[in-house]
Amino acid sequence: MSHHSDLIATDIDAYLAQHERKELLRFITCGSVDDGKSTLIGRLLFDSKMLYEDQLAQLESESKVHGTTGGKFDPALVTDGLKAEREQGITIDVAYRYFSTAKRKFIIADTPGHEQYTRNMATGASTADLAVILIDARHGVLTQTKRHSFIVSLLGIRHVVVTINKMDLVGFSQQRFDEICSDYRDFAARLDLPDLHFIPISALNGDNVVDPSAHMPWYRGSSLMNFLETVYIGSDRNLEDFRMPVQYVNRPNLDFRGFCGSIASGIIRQGDEIMVLPSRRTSRVGRIVTFDGDVAEAFTPQAITLTLQDEVDCSRGDMIVRPGNVPRIGNDFDAMVVWMSAEAMVPGKEYLFKHTTLSIPGQIESLRYKVDVNTLHRSPTPDLQLNEIGRCTISLSQPIFHDGYRRNRTTGAFIIVDRISNVTVAAGMITDRETERRHKFAAWELEKSTGENQAGEIRVVTGSDREARLGQKPATLLLTGISGSGKSTIARGVERALFDLGRTSIVVDGEELRRGLSRDLGFTMSDRSENLRRGAHLARLLNDNGMICILAMVAPSQEARDKVADLIGLNQFVLVHLDAPLDICRRRDPRGHYLMSNATSELPIIEHTFESPQTSDLKLRTDEIPVDQCITQILDLLVARKLIRR
Repeated sequence: MSHHSDLIATDIDAYLAQHERKELLRFITCGSVDDGKSTLIGRLLFDSKMLYEDQLAQLESESKVHGTTGGKFDPALVTDGLKAEREQGITIDVAYRYFSTAKRKFIIADTPGHEQYTRNMATGASTADLAVILIDARHGVLTQTKRHSFIVSLLGIRHVVVTINKMDLVGFSQQRFDEICSDYRDFAARLDLPDLHFIPISALNGDNVVDPSAHMPWYRGSSLMNFLETVYIGSDRNLEDFRMPVQYVNRPNLDFRGFCGSIASGIIRQGDEIMVLPSRRTSRVGRIVTFDGDVAEAFTPQAITLTLQDEVDCSRGDMIVRPGNVPRIGNDFDAMVVWMSAEAMVPGKEYLFKHTTLSIPGQIESLRYKVDVNTLHRSPTPDLQLNEIGRCTISLSQPIFHDGYRRNRTTGAFIIVDRISNVTVAAGMITDRETERRHKFAAWELEKSTGENQAGEIRVVTGSDREARLGQKPATLLLTGISGSGKSTIARGVERALFDLGRTSIVVDGEELRRGLSRDLGFTMSDRSENLRRGAHLARLLNDNGMICILAMVAPSQEARDKVADLIGLNQFVLVHLDAPLDICRRRDPRGHYLMSNATSELPIIEHTFESPQTSDLKLRTDEIPVDQCITQILDLLVARKLIRR
């Protein structure tokens, strides 16, 4: 099974050439904690004679200190190299191991089993051809088994081998093996796992890992190593759609101009007609240059340099394709996003999106739903937290050339980077279905009725749906005070602060109402009360749609304010009194009311006309407290009332 060959002693060049031509298989091991992932890899390397003598001596010594096998050889220590991993007996980070046999070369990624390291598992799975999912025979299919299976399906890994480990602890029972296989198939029926296999093993003892087990004569399938050597992955690569993102323009002298990049998918031959995107200029391939010289044809995932027969403008970020087979071009698309940052995702915030060879500013325009990877249930949510997965609508500042992730894992994938810290915060996979703009304006779907007429029924958006999507409770914040006390200024500041937190709020200003809905009203006390009533009804309508309304109005009488509170509802109504001395308000006079009124009693801006609130949720002396502190105190109040969360 090992890479040893007689050619090493007789013809080293022939051996190296043979080794270079071997097919490479990338695979991951995943599953719940303590299912035996690291132990399996260690046993695989040990039994296939991939460990050197000095490594074995060191592992035997460390097994007595850190191992969980009673001082015997612990195969898990082969991959668990971090001190914390050996102390706790768990895998934290992705560990890669490389080995080969007479038939294939392998790259193994040992991924963590803990839920808190889901992002690490997704990273290891992003380039894998095959997934080995381990299940403890004693415990069966667990929550984390389902989580990792969902991620394997999401990342488009076509070949999955479910290894039922620790069969020695259940007496090598065929009945237990069949039960677990049945349970897993029931769950996997909802996933996209086209090539699914099951193998019973004991990783610690080596049963069915490299050699067939004598303890399970009822199992007539292949061992795990034999399966890894023989599974067919040739059809996994997309050889139909030629895509080559241009990474670099090579211009070493006046006689050579080549366009360098790795082929994302497809095949290219000398003389083939090509098209350069976005210019859509066409030409033909002159030469295909590689590190080893010119070749007649190249295919994915080779790194090549193309020269063209015509002078075509082409630079980094462009893509070379075939004229009759082009990817989708656009700056709006839907994607499944795996969030990898401790700081929550905020829809509307600008991030940097790295796709193929492009880095483009953009934003997550909307979060359509979050997937509970344990149950596969979809639910509305305002944001994504660390390790959560959701479907988003992405909007970029310029178009990109992309395919669905399941068709092309290179042009269908991207990462999201925080523009300030330059930290990778998420990985995304573009969905096959194009974004439909109507979803932004109609958040309803038709469902078949059980009635005789089979008519469609509208599933209305509920208040709880909006609360979950927006991450806030609807509320009306009434800022009251005489003219010049700072209502409009503070209202706009609070709106900005809520927006920066990813919350949705709207300012309804009394003066702006008078330019439209209340154009027919004057400035008598009754007209001012009517203006407030109209503003309150508008606020109630906004609340019913899940938004926070910041109502900036004089609201001169206690009676009128009480009516607003009754209309909105005490649980959703917040009263903030902005207080400042009359002389300071006169000096401010932002809209010239004091100059126009000439202190007439018709305008309730004088102290004896304005009825100060008997009680309020918050009173701010705007002549003593700076605007930013006023805004902070209002936000603190909203958090304390549990109307928003930070």
